[in-house]
Amino acid sequence: MTTASPHSEPSRSSYLWVALLPLAGFIGLVWGLLQHPLPWRGAWPWVPVLGVEFSVYIDGFAAQFLALIAGIGALVVVYASAYLAHEPARGRLFLILIAFMVAMAGAVSADHLLLVFVCWELTSLTSFLLVGFHHEDERARASARQALLVTLSGGLALLAAFILLADMAQSYSLRAIVERGPTLVGDPRLPAALALLFAGCFTKSAQFPFHFWLPGAMSAPTPVSAYLHSATMVNLGVYLLARLDPAFNELWLWERTLLGVGTLTAVWGAVQSLRERDLKLILAWSTVSALGTLTLLIGLPNPGAGLAVATFLFAHALYKAPLFFVAGNIDHATGTRVIDRLTGLRRAMPWTSAAALLAGLSMAGLPLSFGFVAKDLISSAKADAEVLAWVSYATLFVNAAAAAVAGVAAIRIFGGGTAEPQDHVREAPWRMVLPPLLIALVGLEFEFLPNLADPLLAEAARSISPGLDGTEIMAPYGSGAAVVAAEITFLVGVVLFLAWDRLHDLLQRVHWLDHLGPAAFYERALGAVAVAAAWQTRLLQHGRLAAYLRSSLLGLLLLAAGASLASGARDWIELTASLFAAWPERGWLWLAAAALIAVGAAAGLLLRDRMALLMSSGLVGYGSAALFLFTGAPDLAFTQFAVETALVVVAASLLPRYGPPPAIEGEPRALNALVALACGAGTLALLAQLFALPADRTLADWFGAASVPQAHGRNVVNVIIVDFRALDTLGEIAVVLFSFIAALPLLGALARRPSAPP
Repeated sequence: MTTASPHSEPSRSSYLWVALLPLAGFIGLVWGLLQHPLPWRGAWPWVPVLGVEFSVYIDGFAAQFLALIAGIGALVVVYASAYLAHEPARGRLFLILIAFMVAMAGAVSADHLLLVFVCWELTSLTSFLLVGFHHEDERARASARQALLVTLSGGLALLAAFILLADMAQSYSLRAIVERGPTLVGDPRLPAALALLFAGCFTKSAQFPFHFWLPGAMSAPTPVSAYLHSATMVNLGVYLLARLDPAFNELWLWERTLLGVGTLTAVWGAVQSLRERDLKLILAWSTVSALGTLTLLIGLPNPGAGLAVATFLFAHALYKAPLFFVAGNIDHATGTRVIDRLTGLRRAMPWTSAAALLAGLSMAGLPLSFGFVAKDLISSAKADAEVLAWVSYATLFVNAAAAAVAGVAAIRIFGGGTAEPQDHVREAPWRMVLPPLLIALVGLEFEFLPNLADPLLAEAARSISPGLDGTEIMAPYGSGAAVVAAEITFLVGVVLFLAWDRLHDLLQRVHWLDHLGPAAFYERALGAVAVAAAWQTRLLQHGRLAAYLRSSLLGLLLLAAGASLASGARDWIELTASLFAAWPERGWLWLAAAALIAVGAAAGLLLRDRMALLMSSGLVGYGSAALFLFTGAPDLAFTQFAVETALVVVAASLLPRYGPPPAIEGEPRALNALVALACGAGTLALLAQLFALPADRTLADWFGAASVPQAHGRNVVNVIIVDFRALDTLGEIAVVLFSFIAALPLLGALARRPSAPP
């Protein structure tokens, strides 16, 4: 989306100063790395009553992520200050963007699983606000909603995985779980925990079949897209998988799942990139493909895969962010991102063209680029692991497709003759040109000066592959096999680049990809949710109070029955018999109160006159009050008597005297009677089980011992009522007061009634 005309004047406040915040973080990180060796640890009380600490642990892998988050984040803010110069709500976007950066930094630095989860979900919430920034656009709202539903659902699965893993390892520390991972292999809960973990990480990092939300997130402004796709949120699932890889990399389930899902995602993303004409969508699908490559690398069993993950993650950020910036510059200058309408822009946009060329060289994996180093390490990791042949063939196709995408972004758009007059096209402002050029040059510098990148990458690789030694890290790049593989990949990429239009037309005819894919399933699932909600509303929200009460009672009855069966209680009939065998001294009084309640309930079920129903309900209330009185609770009995009296008198004075109430017309009296009997039997069974339990006199003994020294009273019952349970007593007084207030209209009516003549 074009946010402003390239010729309009910038607004007074550019928010360029916001870039100082992530820049300060980046400088602080570099200073810390130079002054203090890794890892860094810290822990502060957070929720002491639950034993939750605000604990952080920063090793080489976390430091690599922090460098990308802060470094690229600062340049994203610089770029956005010009790209969004005429956006009225840009202040809100910068605020959300900074919050997103903080959440990302917290997620990769946290050691306590609950802190990881909180920051994880904060990234989902803030990315929802960023993707839906142009909320007046229906597509933006739909894309933001889709991203939120997918990632938050995965977040709930991840929380369940964290709880299971913490329970198995007896610790919520991420480091402790990694250390104790091999001891958890025999735990029967581990497969379920890993399945939930995969769901959380795959949704976050757009792995098949949850990949469809990421290209949809392209409705976000270009600076946001560049940040999400290169250095932050979409890599968070990859980060957690890599972090836990030392604990579970010897498991067949772990290895095969990551290899299979990663390979499928990489190939699917590469194929989908060939079907697009929008440059941002092409880059988005290539990001999906790169994330799949990272996932399959984590699944490789050899330690060298750790170095490949760290290097490719770094290289991907250094070429993908500039290419998204390039797409934004092109959109800003021409008003379109459709590659069919873009060609020969190098003359009008030379600096943007240079940035695209440098980033494209790295994305294509050509020699003299940092991308070549990353793909060399990927080839070595696959060779050492002796992976299945289809994985090697798949990655060759994926790398070739990446080279073709790089050709489209760097050559097709900027090379050749001009398809349309370009008098109106101008180079973007310096704040939109400097960030892509600077990031692309950093990637090029790391290729020519590897000593700058090696310490950080080596430390990051050791964090996720402890078995990696120094010899493997410092091995020379560009072996003969790697050069041959790069040549084959380049040749296939050239073929894909030259045949791009034909392949696009061919793939566009394969409509079943759109109708049977996960994205279509998501739309159908949303429709099914709406249909189910409408059906549930018609079924349950019908407005009949008696049916609501019936459903609630049945639900409670089923819940109680399930709890009773789960507790392994004995036969409730035997328990009931034993309960009646221990008949109390004044049990006949209880029986009389119960009979009074039963008579009132039966009358309420059988009678249909309003006044008779009112009297029968009052009979139930009086019976309950009598039961309270006979069981030693005179305060409850007094409250119940007062409330029932006020209710019956007020209701009798306000309701019509005769005729059945409309609410019971058509009510199934037989079903109501059955529900009432079932609830009564269930309550009796629960009480029988309760009385069968051994008496717990802990509270009774404590009240008896504490009434004199703490409350200065020898009548324990009075002390409980007015001291230890004073709030309960206050509640009963409030009930009596409300009953009196309810009776005030009746008393007023009686006062206004004229007196009878003598």
